[in-house]
Amino acid sequence: MKSSLFALVLLCGAGVAFAQAPPDHPPGPPNPAHQLDRLTTLLDLTDTQKAQVKAILDAEHAKMRAQFQAAQASGTKPTFEEMRAARQQARAATVQQLTPVLTASQLKKFQVLLEEERGPHSRGPHGPASGDAPPASPN
Repeated sequence: MKSSLFALVLLCGAGVAFAQAPPDHPPGPPNPAHQLDRLTTLLDLTDTQKAQVKAILDAEHAKMRAQFQAAQASGTKPTFEEMRAARQQARAATVQQLTPVLTASQLKKFQVLLEEERGPHSRGPHGPASGDAPPASPN
């Protein structure tokens, strides 16, 4: 009796967890077209800027993919710190290339979006970045 009651409670809990509102983006890898549309809206890009931003982001994506494929082909696996440094370098290069394309206001918004993507005390969806203190837990 106790085990069936426990199972019922677990099922109800799981049902509540799965009934949460879905995210505003579909699961899986990011869709570049969706990301560009989102940037166009959030940054209020002109058609000319949109084309230039697309070219810059596509070039950076291709560069990162080539680095990944080269590492994969060589059979080496980069460390977390190497991957983090490569990502930071790619972001810096992207911001540098976008500087002459975007207005100062748009560039600031873009940088805020990059930080929001990273989130407070996190390194994306995987947890705290090294050196960041985890949030304090209440005792």
